[in-house]
Amino acid sequence: MTHDVAVHPLVSPWGRFGLYSFYIDAPQPAIVDTGIATSPAEGMAPALKALGRRIEDVRWILLTHGHIDHVGGAYALWERTGRRARVVIHEADAPMLRSRRAHVEEYRAGRGPYLRDPEGEAKVARAADAVISGEMEPTLLVRGGETLSLGGDVTVSVHAIAGHTPGSVAYVLRRTARGLRRRRRTGARAAQRLPRLTRFRPAYRTGLEHLRDRVRPRRLYLGHPYRRADGTPYGVELDEAQAREAIDQSLAAEDRVAAAACRCLEAGLTETDSPYSPFAPAAEALGYTGDPTLEPSPFFTSMHAYRTRARTRHTGAAQT
Repeated sequence: MTHDVAVHPLVSPWGRFGLYSFYIDAPQPAIVDTGIATSPAEGMAPALKALGRRIEDVRWILLTHGHIDHVGGAYALWERTGRRARVVIHEADAPMLRSRRAHVEEYRAGRGPYLRDPEGEAKVARAADAVISGEMEPTLLVRGGETLSLGGDVTVSVHAIAGHTPGSVAYVLRRTARGLRRRRRTGARAAQRLPRLTRFRPAYRTGLEHLRDRVRPRRLYLGHPYRRADGTPYGVELDEAQAREAIDQSLAAEDRVAAAACRCLEAGLTETDSPYSPFAPAAEALGYTGDPTLEPSPFFTSMHAYRTRARTRHTGAAQT
């Protein structure tokens, strides 16, 4: 028996962001990403009811990474399924599902030192308390390479695409019919990056190249709406041509950011009164005028990644 599998965006409001989850209408229904604590009740349940579906029937909760706006609703959603849904996350990001404190540690290790905010850690802790519905142990830890059965002939393969976080993954939906492998190549929230927080380079580039060259999605579903380089918006459902364009533009943007960051690091970091200090030359080279303190602070998060990478390479060279 074969199944036509629909993917439905489920949107939940949150601040200046729209939080998107995706419902995979398989024999064992799945939701990819869970927004924040209120998302299952305020976004998912009404949207599913309008589709003639029930949130209680969800059997898979597939998490693309560990940030609070993607795992915050996981516990609440799991509870609404009678704790029957299987909760899946990459092992590297699992600490962020298990513990609110892990989000504070991420802040301390990355952007925190640059923001000069004495209340920064407390703010992150309050945010984690407010928007994470509960700490929990995942049902299944993945590394990439696994295939999950959603019932019948519907499967989802897990692709590790570290970069945005160490445990970022893409879920690729496939359907098997009459004994033949028919690839839908639908990346369900496959890329949370166009271009923005870059924490782990060159894994970031490798992940994007893997999506473009190996997965080659016919449809690509995004966790947030993004814009092209010229400012025109994408939706959250991209067709094959749009997916290719979006990934190519992300790679091109990363080239520019990397070049600016490397020149800045080579010249030496200087503390100044600039809000972009100590990376003010990189901001100037990129023409970046955004508020670098606005959470989740993509400017400092990305610059810190390049700085960390440069230190690692220098240490490695010194030890050889």
